[in-house]
Amino acid sequence: MSNDTTTDKAEVFKNPKAWRKIVVKYQKPDLAKASWQLVNTLVPFFALWVAMYFVYDISPWLTIPLMLIGGGLGVRIFIIFHDCGHQSFFKSRRANDIWGYITGVLVFTPYRFWHWEHRIHHSTTGDLDGRAEGDVWTMTVKEYEESTWSMRMLYRLVRNPFILFTVSPMFLFMIWYRFSVKKASRKDRLSVLWTNLGIAFMVAVGCFIFGWQKYLILQLGLSFVANSAGIWIFYVQHQFEDVYWARNEEWNFAAAALEGSSFYKLPKILQWFSGNIGFHHIHHLSSRIPNYRLEECHNSEPLFQQVPAMTLRSSLACLKYRLHDEENGRLVGFGYLKQYRKAKAVVAA
Repeated sequence: MSNDTTTDKAEVFKNPKAWRKIVVKYQKPDLAKASWQLVNTLVPFFALWVAMYFVYDISPWLTIPLMLIGGGLGVRIFIIFHDCGHQSFFKSRRANDIWGYITGVLVFTPYRFWHWEHRIHHSTTGDLDGRAEGDVWTMTVKEYEESTWSMRMLYRLVRNPFILFTVSPMFLFMIWYRFSVKKASRKDRLSVLWTNLGIAFMVAVGCFIFGWQKYLILQLGLSFVANSAGIWIFYVQHQFEDVYWARNEEWNFAAAALEGSSFYKLPKILQWFSGNIGFHHIHHLSSRIPNYRLEECHNSEPLFQQVPAMTLRSSLACLKYRLHDEENGRLVGFGYLKQYRKAKAVVAA
């Protein structure tokens, strides 16, 4: 491939064989790395629960730092769950499914049903005509302007940062994922039932060991941190200013991956807790690359280093984006509507 950035991307977007030849080298699961990741994630996670059990009796306030760490481990557990659903964590489908169900219970997420939605997300990211399950609700400026007053208010409520990163994550994981939809397959719907039974058993054991009040306070606190952090990470991976969106007839899978998914360059400790999912541009190009090989892939392949990095600080700018300005190919805030309406009025006159 050429060393010229534009030529490289143009070739990748035009020729799927070009990028498939690159990613296939990193798609092989590693049993040792996968097993070690389970150990260095689950052992600290359960040890933290033991620590919270004893610290709570000294002072509930002292459990807050432990909840923050436990929430970070919860995000890491979710990434393992996520990789199992992509059949990338282990080589064995059976091993992926077993650990997918186990980790799914720990993060209150039905394994098969969630991945049914998530596959739709992977196949429609950046497709303005294919916005569907598993995405952050995003309207175009024109759609917003043509919506009813009540729909606009609902959209503003849903996109409000407080709602989006506090209320919505808890509602999503604690309530929404307890139910399925008819259009999912029977196996996918049944996974919701099995996960709910697993969660009920886990909660019952937790209440028996800790006492119901202590357990619920600790579980809800830990889940709040994990869920809010997880939704934030997912949000900034697809909701930045120049994110790729295109109509179905012009939509390109490789472009949606490399220009519609961010490279979230986090401090090493946060990269560890988030299971390398910040290399999201690579993950969307090939979901069969396990999370523990994403950084290796990024560092070894010049193509992926051409993607601009988003830092923890620069990602805060994503909070202001609410709508897709289809005419200019960018995300904008609600403040842009005044300028948009003024321009439309001039044209109409």
